[in-house]
Amino acid sequence: MADPVLIGIRFALYADLMLVAGLAAFPLYALTSSERLEPRTAMAAIWRAERWLCAAGLLLSTLGMAVLAASMQGVGLLSLELRPLLDLVRETDVGMAWLCRSAALLLALAVALRMTRWPTAAAAALATAGSVATATLVWSGHAGATGGAAGTVHRISDILHLIAAAVWLGAIGAFLLLIAPHRLRERPDGLRIALRSLDRFSRVGTICVLVVAATGLINGQMIVGVQNLGRSLGSAYGQLLLAKLALFALMLALAGANRWRLTPALATAATAADANPEAVLSALRRSLIVEASAALAILALVAWFGTLEPFAAPPA
Repeated sequence: MADPVLIGIRFALYADLMLVAGLAAFPLYALTSSERLEPRTAMAAIWRAERWLCAAGLLLSTLGMAVLAASMQGVGLLSLELRPLLDLVRETDVGMAWLCRSAALLLALAVALRMTRWPTAAAAALATAGSVATATLVWSGHAGATGGAAGTVHRISDILHLIAAAVWLGAIGAFLLLIAPHRLRERPDGLRIALRSLDRFSRVGTICVLVVAATGLINGQMIVGVQNLGRSLGSAYGQLLLAKLALFALMLALAGANRWRLTPALATAATAADANPEAVLSALRRSLIVEASAALAILALVAWFGTLEPFAAPPA
């Protein structure tokens, strides 16, 4: 049975690193250059969140490596021996990925602390460093264990899958910041900025969905294979994968409702003299919260079934 502590750390690390990359990418496509410079836009909240996320990512990544080493040594965390830990870091792909992740997060933290006066360059550097850190998670899952040319294809596909999902998750978090009631009260043009950002994300979001779906199919073929679909449903892996697909369908439905129903309704309410935009804003906030919850549930499932054999029977 997989270690629940390790699964919990994996989940927290997935969520943390994807938010580092996704939140940093948001202002690059959703805000204008002048809005990135204004302290009362979502930028100030994004910088604060990035600092905490980068610091948390470093701690979680270090803790995860220590827990993995302790599990491999068959000892408790407090009884972990330093020499085998150093060997794990130096001599394995997982260890090299951890070193790369740590370096990327240290760079991201330095950027979030020191470069906010150059928001466009800082956001680009943070998004890049966050994407690199997110990509290193591939070596702790099934793609990292696939050998040869197939392994290279699998890892590239998995990296694209994670980064596209990170952009999507980061946008959800950024929109919740943009349409927070106190932020809209602070800025008379806050609703206009939120509407334009929602419109800009519609194109980016479509690309994210296509990439996530296409790479998900590739990853599924690499791990399970179309010919083994029926057999996989008898395993814990297959059942969790099915739950992930159901949650993904829910996210698609919510994203569609946001794009084609709530966003046009908000645009109408923002311009009509007798309309009440707050009612539509409340509905949009609820939809985004449910969408974010579904995304986090997917990450929890990924953290879990990434530790399972695809065809192992579920525990009785």
